[in-house]
Amino acid sequence: MYNSDTSIHSDFLCEPLAAYSSCCKQRALFEDELISTSPDDIRVIELFAGVGGFRVGLERASSLFKTIWSNQWEPSTKRQDASSIYCERFGYLGHSNVDINLVDVADIPNADLLVGGFPCQDYSVATTLKNSGGIEGKKGVLWWQIHRILSTHRTPPKYLMLENVDRLLGSPASQRGRDFAIILASLSDLGYMVEWRVINAADYGMPQRRRRTYMFAYKNDSNIARSFTNGKNWLLQDGFMAGAFKVKNSDCVPSTFIIKGSLSEISTSFNKGKSLSPFKNSGVMIEREVHTVTIEPNYSGPFVTLGDLLLPDSDVPDEFFIQDEDVPKWQYAKGRKSEKRINKITGYEYNYSEGAMAFPDSIEKPSRTIITGEGGASPSRFKHVILTESGKYRRLTPIELERLNMFPDNHTLGASNMRRAFLMGNALVTGIVERLGIELLNRLSYE
Repeated sequence: MYNSDTSIHSDFLCEPLAAYSSCCKQRALFEDELISTSPDDIRVIELFAGVGGFRVGLERASSLFKTIWSNQWEPSTKRQDASSIYCERFGYLGHSNVDINLVDVADIPNADLLVGGFPCQDYSVATTLKNSGGIEGKKGVLWWQIHRILSTHRTPPKYLMLENVDRLLGSPASQRGRDFAIILASLSDLGYMVEWRVINAADYGMPQRRRRTYMFAYKNDSNIARSFTNGKNWLLQDGFMAGAFKVKNSDCVPSTFIIKGSLSEISTSFNKGKSLSPFKNSGVMIEREVHTVTIEPNYSGPFVTLGDLLLPDSDVPDEFFIQDEDVPKWQYAKGRKSEKRINKITGYEYNYSEGAMAFPDSIEKPSRTIITGEGGASPSRFKHVILTESGKYRRLTPIELERLNMFPDNHTLGASNMRRAFLMGNALVTGIVERLGIELLNRLSYE
């Protein structure tokens, strides 16, 4: 299941990533040649690429997936570690390490499939989309960069594969589901039919309990869209998501409604004053008509646990083992608390409480969700800690974190251990993308 190839160019190991990133950026800016493809290839654009999770999953699904252009830019930092690693793993050709806001759409080549895990921020529209001037939320504007590419590209891609956090379906708290309604309506207005599913990777045998919203969109004139049956059958058995990730039969009737109004009107009034989002964990939208239902996964294959992926203790550097004198600090960080605390700024005293976290983490189940703060030796309630056969506690290594996202071993080698953990906390489970890629190939065989 995992590729443990650790062959790395020696110059990458010796060269600081910041300098390597600058080189990568300039090479991309002056590169005129396109990645060569054949007529049977599926040409892919990868946005917000990180260290290439979509690319890893798609290329594992089939060599027919060819990423011809990618963009990765981390704002407010000189170090572009993710972009540097992306260049090292996949090459400079077709890679852009430039703020996506500054990319000319005319410079993006024609592609069949656009993929990306766009930032999970505020997607509201204040007044108008012109020049993105009406967008609220500093990083939420990045959704509108996808919109800009789709709406102005000379040949917009026929298929989209997008990923975001599961709470997207219910945000913001003041208008539950508004952000998702804006995304769906804007895609519908651009001529796309959209499916979505909240998928917990562990429900389908993968090694991490990581819940994310996956969207797959396709042009209304595609064969996939033309084969639409009805909302219930599509969501339970006939649709794209149902083909990739089987669900249990259900007698539930999907909720159906139409997203009405301009994008600005949706931003202002959608679901206003209501406490629940109308979007369930599975759904499909065509011509702004939404069909949505709560589904349960149906999987009977093998399951991978955290313990299946652990390195032998002999291969783990000493820095990842917790000293005996520090164990009580970890026990406190992960333990149940009910105590008085004082705000250091205001001096205000308040009652603080929180529940207990598992200590140590079970190695007989899939892991908890890994987060960006997984790295570093300081005690934390959210970092994973396991108890080894020798009776020692230790943290997870970068390789083990990579395996939990189903990346090849040492995919992030070259960055510091802290940054490698951060990059995996930001990544996705590539096995999900692989299965979506296989399903797309199956559907395209009927095109």
